[in-house]
Amino acid sequence: QVQLVESGGGLVQPGGSLRLSCAASGSIFSRYTMGWYRQAPGNQREWVAGITSGGSTNYADSVKGRFTISRDNAKNTVYLQMNSLKPEDTAVYYCNLETSWGRPLGSWGQGTQVTVSS
Repeated sequence: QVQLVESGGGLVQPGGSLRLSCAASGSIFSRYTMGWYRQAPGNQREWVAGITSGGSTNYADSVKGRFTISRDNAKNTVYLQMNSLKPEDTAVYYCNLETSWGRPLGSWGQGTQVTVSS
């Protein structure tokens, strides 16, 4: 069972930046596609970005050009660099292993809160 721990969230003004991290336990991390998801109050959880074991990336249209996903397999960690943040980016952000883009596999961590507000 892979455990996932997200961190790096916080309060930021519109136009600001944050970098989220997701640390995974276990030795299987490097073999899997990893994804970032988010859930705003009253909304369903939505897929934000994904990165394959080989480093190919994909993004939801709402964040394309503003967010960048990356991974460090030696550290079992996946990152989400978020720039030009908007109030509509406010949500709890989660990471997970994926079987394919937007198809999570495994248990969810506690997430990290991102609030974009002036």
